Amino acid sequence: MKISQLSKLTGVSARSIRHYEKKRLIRPKRLDNDYREFDEDAVERVKAIQIYLGMGLTTDEIAEVLDCNDDYSEVYEYCEEMMDFYEDKLDEINARILRLAAVKQRLEEKIGEMNRMKDDVPQMAEDRMSEAGYGVMN
Repeated sequence: MKISQLSKLTGVSARSIRHYEKKRLIRPKRLDNDYREFDEDAVERVKAIQIYLGMGLTTDEIAEVLDCNDDYSEVYEYCEEMMDFYEDKLDEINARILRLAAVKQRLEEKIGEMNRMKDDVPQMAEDRMSEAGYGVMN
């Protein structure tokens, strides 16, 4: 199939597919007219690349994952390097979640402070006006 067909089947732009090819994540055949020819496996491979990108892996990391998978293509077997890689990635994600939770808590506190200040502004303004001698005349 042509790159446009692969793009349509996967929902991935032709530009991204060319990038994946440049990074050697996918390897189409070249026809005599220099057109790319993708096989049916390319659809699943591009979908897998998208999943890995969604997990936060770089294209270089994805290449390692795919190479490991290719080494055991007949039956997906345990790949120790990939297990270590996945565990490291999970640790990174957990650390990021903790940092984001701390940021979230600080933002919620600031929003609470701002809301309390907003509620106090009319009274503070009235008090200052009164102190300055601009009080309400009786």
